[in-house]
Amino acid sequence: MTIAQLTFKNPFRGIGLLMSWLNIWSIGTFIIASIIVIPIASIIYLGFMLAEGIWTHLSETVLPLYIYTTILLMLGVGLGTLLIGVGTAWLVSMCQFPGKQIFEWALLLPMAMPAYVIAYLYTDIFEFAGPVQGLMRDLFGWQSKRDYYFPEIRSLGGAISMMTLVLYPYVYLLSRAAFLEQSISVIETSRGLGRGPFQSFFLVALPLA
Repeated sequence: MTIAQLTFKNPFRGIGLLMSWLNIWSIGTFIIASIIVIPIASIIYLGFMLAEGIWTHLSETVLPLYIYTTILLMLGVGLGTLLIGVGTAWLVSMCQFPGKQIFEWALLLPMAMPAYVIAYLYTDIFEFAGPVQGLMRDLFGWQSKRDYYFPEIRSLGGAISMMTLVLYPYVYLLSRAAFLEQSISVIETSRGLGRGPFQSFFLVALPLA
């Protein structure tokens, strides 16, 4: 029986049920929202209330660099997830190769690991004191970092790489679902009309997806 039917038969009972339902959900929602908003509100308070000219100071010192680095990070991660996510989705959806069924699910494994865990792990592995560079120095007799070149993991490029490895499965899932919904006859028709595999992918499959 709905609240409207209860209200028609017994107005006081229906109104009481409606108010109790609204109170429970309203109070719970308000509490959860307040907990979530507290960090954001504190940042706004610290930024605008505690000290005068703080934004002027930031804009003259570190804010331009932060904005520039953030934009590069966004563009790098976006491009990396697009290339890896779409590329792997196309391979496992449209191509046949040994281990295909394993890769279909193995490519989702990074979703089970938070970004900060991968960051700590790869930093420990690839930094100067890590096992990879240590093994290289032992094998080739290098003594210091000046004797060889190795990409710096604690850098913007390292951050882009780590975040890309964590976030590409989301693009992979969406792309794979879109490719599986396409008819293979469309690709075959494109190939029959003279388009190569790359042209069929970029001009037919990708726009359809």
